[in-house]
Amino acid sequence: MTAVLFISMVILLFAGVPIAFVLGGSSVLALAADSGTNMSIVIQRMFSGTGSFTLLAIPFFVLAGNLMSSGGISRRLVNLCNSFLGHIPGGLAMVAVATCAFFAAISGSSAATAAAVGAIIVPEMLKHKYDRNFAAGTIASSAELGVIIPPSIGLIQYGVAAEQSIGDLFKAGFLPGLFICGTIMAMAHHLAKKQGFVPVEKASWAERGKAFKDAILAILMPVIILGGIYSGFFTPTEAAVVSVFYGLVVGVFVYREIKLKDLKKIFYESVLTMATVLLIMSASTIFGWILAKQQIPQALAKAFLGISDSKYVFLLLINVMLLVVGMVCEAGAAMVILAPLLAPIAQTLGIDLIHFGIIMMTNLAIGMMTPPVGVNLYVVCDSANVKIEGMMKYLMRYFAVLIADLLIITYFPPLSLLIPTLLK
Repeated sequence: MTAVLFISMVILLFAGVPIAFVLGGSSVLALAADSGTNMSIVIQRMFSGTGSFTLLAIPFFVLAGNLMSSGGISRRLVNLCNSFLGHIPGGLAMVAVATCAFFAAISGSSAATAAAVGAIIVPEMLKHKYDRNFAAGTIASSAELGVIIPPSIGLIQYGVAAEQSIGDLFKAGFLPGLFICGTIMAMAHHLAKKQGFVPVEKASWAERGKAFKDAILAILMPVIILGGIYSGFFTPTEAAVVSVFYGLVVGVFVYREIKLKDLKKIFYESVLTMATVLLIMSASTIFGWILAKQQIPQALAKAFLGISDSKYVFLLLINVMLLVVGMVCEAGAAMVILAPLLAPIAQTLGIDLIHFGIIMMTNLAIGMMTPPVGVNLYVVCDSANVKIEGMMKYLMRYFAVLIADLLIITYFPPLSLLIPTLLK
């Protein structure tokens, strides 16, 4: 059964089959190879895989992100960041990174962050003589913050798969997200100083005040969501519902950039996104059940511990493995497949599973800006009209920074665990 499972999975992957059908198809073939299996288990397990109250947060956060993206939020965030940073050498590049961080705290999605911010900031950077490939590479690298800074769909998937608190994961992702944002901004500033940019005129405090007033409702959204979760006032799932209501009110009645006729398209796009995510999760449930039945996690643990029983060596090996996986596999699918396999080994070695979730998410987030499967690259290539090979010299520099960030996050647990510890 195990051989059929993995051989069919590899064949389907190389055939270009969507990942949900790779997981589901290989699982069905593996079960069919075992004559004693009742095939009704497939439906039962897939249904149970999406029967979690916690998973309700995913469709609501997806809808909230689409509402805020369509409601003029990204433009207002760009204007606010630009008023404070635009006059600094390389300021617009730093604005791009800061805006991605702000939007990440609203959308929970890396691709949504790349699309919403890139469509606005790339034309602005081109107008001020920035290199097109540099502008696109900066957005592609910064958009990964969408799945690290909470709320994060990826962290929800990890929490469900590894049976960890979503609230604690959201708390743990905040400081690493800010840390990564700061390092990318520093690299963007360094690289941009070599560009032939035209600085933006320094904004007056009155202009900054106006930009802040215009963006205050956008800023308040993550404050309300994260503040409510961190204070224990509501759960992540309840926070997701609040964010939808807030986004709807702000977009339709306050900013008035969302018309009633636009809601049909917004709901349609949201349903497509969350159906994809939930289909992957339901298919991964039956896949994971087969792995557990065949005792693959135990065999994997034995293999890792056979190399070394040091948690530091284990974490190094996991980082290398996940970086490779992130290059060839969609992050959400990789998370729901690997978290149930790797979390028990990490726990055996005394690694905090909340910290381990942030390590996994950071690895897979880096995969979103590395070819051949890096979703951020394709989103930005489309909006900026560039090719991946043109961005590579800039992507490699950002990649080096992100690898350094990953090692710090991996081997300095307090960066991830400080807030969850203080707020217990």
